[in-house]
Amino acid sequence: MAPAQAALFHPKSHTLKNGMQVVVIEDHRAPVVAHMVWYKVGAADEPPGKSGIAHFLEHLMFKGTPKVPSGQFSKIVARNGGRDNAFTSYDYTGYFQNVAKGKLDLVMSMEADRMVNLVLTAEDVETERNVVLEERRSRTDNDPSAQLREAMNAAQYLAHPYGIPVIGWKHEIEALSHADALAFYKRYYAPNNAILIVAGDVEADAVIAKAEKYFGPLPRAATPPRSRPQEPPQRAARRVIFKDARVSQPAWRRGYLAPTRSAGDRQHAIPLSFFADLLGGGTTSRLYRELVVERKLAASAGAYYSSTGLDLGSFMLYATPSPGVDLDKLEAAMDEVAAAALKEGFRAEDLERSRTGLLAAAIYARDNLFTSPRIFGDALTSGLSVEQVEAWPDEVRAVTMEQVMAAGRAVLDIRHSVTGLLLPEGGKGK
Repeated sequence: MAPAQAALFHPKSHTLKNGMQVVVIEDHRAPVVAHMVWYKVGAADEPPGKSGIAHFLEHLMFKGTPKVPSGQFSKIVARNGGRDNAFTSYDYTGYFQNVAKGKLDLVMSMEADRMVNLVLTAEDVETERNVVLEERRSRTDNDPSAQLREAMNAAQYLAHPYGIPVIGWKHEIEALSHADALAFYKRYYAPNNAILIVAGDVEADAVIAKAEKYFGPLPRAATPPRSRPQEPPQRAARRVIFKDARVSQPAWRRGYLAPTRSAGDRQHAIPLSFFADLLGGGTTSRLYRELVVERKLAASAGAYYSSTGLDLGSFMLYATPSPGVDLDKLEAAMDEVAAAALKEGFRAEDLERSRTGLLAAAIYARDNLFTSPRIFGDALTSGLSVEQVEAWPDEVRAVTMEQVMAAGRAVLDIRHSVTGLLLPEGGKGK
């Protein structure tokens, strides 16, 4: 594959004969390297009834191989002055090590080893399942705000597995077995389903040669193409109310089903990033100015949206009320401001401020060695190409006010929404 045209990060992309994509981003400002392997499998690719298996396997990947004893992977990285971790999302599972440039061969060889040689015992599976269940208890089951998010997400997606939590449902985690973990590993963990991204003080051709050495000999697997249930037309607004005695601060949220750069009405994705910023992207946004500063109805108010995702995503509005303001009144005010923005639009100078901010964020990403591989990994596992990542600044520069407003009007359709209320036990809300 020919090198990508340099526009932002100056990457070089190459595909090994076994199908593994290699992306190298040279950055010679410090003698360190970020080494990442991204698998094109996440929680939304799990078999029915096996929720949490992608995240569970992420944990199990640290158990060991014949070459690296159980539990030693991270210790070896640490002894060599580096740090490592892993993460699971709906569209991907990723593993990374940040090390001195001289340790690249070490972590590359270890990562290639566990791609195909993972050893799991029944005891490993039992122990780590309990760890995951405790993680779910602490992060979700003991957090009313997280429980509301989980319930809203389940209501947002009528058919798509994005409605299932990444960590999994408790009863399904409890049933995950040794055989489930190995089957998922053998099905999806292979070079033809993975992307190697290396950023830092390296030479691209040298990294590609190392990739050929360590990953090139690994066999392909019969990994199936991604095939997920898709959303039917959404015709009814949904409402989720969560009350809990532990809630000290009520909150209001609303999510709208939204396109991404890979799914739905894709032409709206980048303009929608502008719309989110103008409507609720900080202290200069319309929601914040009107509801927090001027009318003092909210302690916070805003919007956020991500344009990446293999399938349809969500556009979120949120607010927390000022003391003495009930959520019904705050919701009415949120609707009022959003409706006015859709009708009146935004000032040209605000659009240019937003454009400057979006472009600046992309430029600042180059200053952090560990941000660029995250950007590429997120994009490439979500159906985008290296060229599309590099084209982001040009696409941002080309967005017009008409496109921004068309995106907002297309997405903020109440029939495609889920509204969530977080209330103390006995609190008012409807």
